[in-house]
Amino acid sequence: MLNIGQYHTLIIDRDTEPGLFLTGSGDDEVLLPNKYKPETFNIGDEIDVFVYLDHSERPVATTLHPYVKLDEFAYLKCVEVSDIGAFLDWGLEKHLFVPYREMASKMRKDSWYLVFCYLDEDTGRLVASSKTNAFMDNSEITVEPYEEVDIIVVNPTDLGVNVIVNELHQGLIYKDDIFQDLNPGDRLKAWIKKTRPDGKLDVTLQRPGYRSIEPNAQSILNEISLKGGHLKLTDKSDPTEIQRVLQMSKKSFKKAVGTLYKQRMIEIKDDGIYLKDD
Repeated sequence: MLNIGQYHTLIIDRDTEPGLFLTGSGDDEVLLPNKYKPETFNIGDEIDVFVYLDHSERPVATTLHPYVKLDEFAYLKCVEVSDIGAFLDWGLEKHLFVPYREMASKMRKDSWYLVFCYLDEDTGRLVASSKTNAFMDNSEITVEPYEEVDIIVVNPTDLGVNVIVNELHQGLIYKDDIFQDLNPGDRLKAWIKKTRPDGKLDVTLQRPGYRSIEPNAQSILNEISLKGGHLKLTDKSDPTEIQRVLQMSKKSFKKAVGTLYKQRMIEIKDDGIYLKDD
């Protein structure tokens, strides 16, 4: 099946008056109009195309690269507003439709908006929504502390800047971690600084300093984060328990904890070790 809103590698099946007909592994075929035909080709060649619905709501292929594809976020310009909704420039001839019900606020021509592109199950069409929070999910975090991630800048807040992490999670870059201009729609590489028990993600644009500390300290930081910010181990814990949880000796554990404490990365309490809040 040729999924709408995605890229496909298809085979050139035949050359016709309106264009090339392309086929996949099944019985589905799609037209690549003449204006997108490669200058040279042979029947049986493979070609990479994007599939969407044309003005007549028929699947059609293009060699153009849209600014967004299915299940992705993008920062797009509104080029038209009508009685039924708004239309965004997404790099293809047919504009991307935003129904009024999917607008976080009324859109205006020539303004830019962060949107999510999804498939409307009722119509089978690709549409966009500026109610982006509905398409982010922090109930099950798929990233870990210190992991490199892709982010999209959303908007500034009193605390810093909201971002989208890996096209899925909502995160925050605190003001103290921002040393460059950030604009809505910017796509950047970043790192997860902390995963909080409530599912919130702290993000940083600088590679976290943990990489410069000794490996055992790094292992302890990882374990604390995986445990929701609290590790139930102290210098009074049984050596076998420390070995079971962290795979290190008690001596190594105490040295690593001392390193983290000196760098003010943890708090030590009677019931264990806590990640220090910034």
